[in-house]
Amino acid sequence: MPDAYAREERGDASPRRRRRTIAVATLLVLAVATGTAVAVKGGLLSFSESCEDSAVRLTLAASPDIAPAVRAIAGQTLADEVRSDGRCLDVEVVARDSYKVADALASGAEAPGFQVWLPDSDLWLDRAEGLGTGTPISPSDSVASSPVTLAMVPSASKRLGWPEKTYSWAESVGAALRSGKVRLGAADPARSATGLLALTSIGASSAQQGGDSDTRVAETAKVLAERMSDSDAQVLETLARSGSGAEEGNPKRNQAVLISEQAAFTHNAEATGSGRLDLFYPEDGTPLLDYPYTLVDEEKLTLPQSRAALRFMTLLNDRSSQAVFARYGFRPADGAADDAVVTPAGGKSPQPYDTSAAEAPSAKELQEMLGMWTITVQSARLTTVVDASGSMATPVPGSGRSRMDVTKESLIQALTQFTPDDEIGLWEFATTLDGEKDYRKLMPTRRLGDPAQGGSTHREKLSAAFAGLQPVPGGATGLYDTVLASYQEARSTYVKGKFNALVILTDGSNQDENGISRSALAARLKELADPERPVPVIAIAVGPDADREEVAEIARITGGDGYEVSDPAEIQAVIFRAIMTAGQNGRAAQE
Repeated sequence: MPDAYAREERGDASPRRRRRTIAVATLLVLAVATGTAVAVKGGLLSFSESCEDSAVRLTLAASPDIAPAVRAIAGQTLADEVRSDGRCLDVEVVARDSYKVADALASGAEAPGFQVWLPDSDLWLDRAEGLGTGTPISPSDSVASSPVTLAMVPSASKRLGWPEKTYSWAESVGAALRSGKVRLGAADPARSATGLLALTSIGASSAQQGGDSDTRVAETAKVLAERMSDSDAQVLETLARSGSGAEEGNPKRNQAVLISEQAAFTHNAEATGSGRLDLFYPEDGTPLLDYPYTLVDEEKLTLPQSRAALRFMTLLNDRSSQAVFARYGFRPADGAADDAVVTPAGGKSPQPYDTSAAEAPSAKELQEMLGMWTITVQSARLTTVVDASGSMATPVPGSGRSRMDVTKESLIQALTQFTPDDEIGLWEFATTLDGEKDYRKLMPTRRLGDPAQGGSTHREKLSAAFAGLQPVPGGATGLYDTVLASYQEARSTYVKGKFNALVILTDGSNQDENGISRSALAARLKELADPERPVPVIAIAVGPDADREEVAEIARITGGDGYEVSDPAEIQAVIFRAIMTAGQNGRAAQE
């Protein structure tokens, strides 16, 4: 290709890359080879055209932290008249919060307006893909990275023994909180990859300590929630400032924050004296923000756009671009430390800033942590409605247990993630279960920590009720009447200040021909739904016989959604994912 620069060789790809669409690069290379040959043979490309006349224009939506660096590279690319198949590259870089882009792509409600997306972490890719009904994305290589760290103003870091003293994630956060004089802030994990990766790392580190780690993590989450900011940029604004009571005063200001190394680099470039930050790098490894280069709605890109997008990705990975990223405080994609970045950011030996990055958490671990965060920040009030029809006795392939057995086990395990302040109840349903009714209330929706008869708690009684669920021989799925009845009660018993929701698990479609019709149910739910007192329905279709689209359409009327699991063992993770999504939707609606 007649380009001004050839792609420079890179080292091995980052081992942290969990999921990348390698086919993207292969297809684009084939497109370049085939398309260029056809274009040249047909005389469609003129290599003498000026940039203004021949430029291929792309819009790239980048995370706000990396947008300035990418914009600088794009500007230099255009100034140098770097070409793709003889046509100049004109890349417009717009800053967009990664969580907002992910939610917009998942909804697919409108055209995105950009061809390339550069989020700060590949954890947003799962969120963007959602249920697979939104705008398709094609992830490829990471272009840069930055470790997540614990940053402190000097007065606080010296108190904890920086830089000589090293800690694990759980120990560092615990030491900061136990000191009683170090106020710790973080960005909302539902909106910040930095906040979520840090909280997940704290959870994994706490689990290694043994004991009741779930309680410790929940307590940490509670503390962080009290000093939570909406974004990473806002977290930095909460820091104590020189001359503003940085040592002990001004309780509204934080002395420690969970941020990326790059964010600390940018902050320190403008700060002086006691306003600069020192960085703790946990011994058990720091997770990386990894900035995956992602094509958006690839099938709708023109051939020149596809080739240009690939060309710009190779440019972002060449030596000159990597030098630009380093000047803005980023590490290369493999996470290798560079003292020219680490030292200005606030890192200092013997802090283990050059150790291997922590293993990236799985999508399931992230979903569970987000669910825990949602119900910790805002206590939950959930009514769980479980299908007890005869089909729940169907064996789960390879497990030797029935759908009901695995469902019960998953629900009991999920129950351990809720706090004593959370309220949970239980209904079961099957045709003619209770006289003419298709449903029966087994446990009221009450605080898990409330005392119950016999000296136990509501949590213990509820766990026993879950364990006692049994399929009703010959019972069919009386779904519609049950949804209406349970929703009416959840609405009438709504508790302000809590996350109110209805969780319905079913392995089939409605089979009660004598009950309310689907259209009548939809009409009644529309009448009952109140944005000021939201009670989203979280409908989980279990197994191959369930109709996810049916339950999803019903749930969406209330502000919830439908989910599908092939294995009931996945229910716990899906519940937390659904709680997080519904909680975010409700919060966005209030804003």
